[in-house]
Amino acid sequence: MGKYLIKTTKTGIKFDLKAGNGEVIATSEVYTTEKACRAGIASVQRNAPIAAVENQTVEGFAKEKHPKFEIYNDKAGEFRFRLKATNGQIIAVSEGYKALSGCMNGIESVKKNADSEIVKQEEK
Repeated sequence: MGKYLIKTTKTGIKFDLKAGNGEVIATSEVYTTEKACRAGIASVQRNAPIAAVENQTVEGFAKEKHPKFEIYNDKAGEFRFRLKATNGQIIAVSEGYKALSGCMNGIESVKKNADSEIVKQEEK
């Protein structure tokens, strides 16, 4: 089972969703408070399991309603996804994947691990 790791950065607080193997599968924006960060996690838990997938890398792709995972190509030509909540706000993003299949696996992993425990990283 995966876990949400809440950690403090130089500019605020963010979370990483990690798969059971310890790999980061999604990352949040930087929040100003831990409460806001936990609300972001709750939004992923609510939205990821029911989110449609919109593959924006294919011509004439079908637009999906929110919540949804949007697959897109970054500047380096890699595949990435972002999870958008019902209000259209981005609540989590992925790393870059060389292949579309890897990106799709990442989305499935987020859906599968959405209900994971929340762990706060102790500050060093």
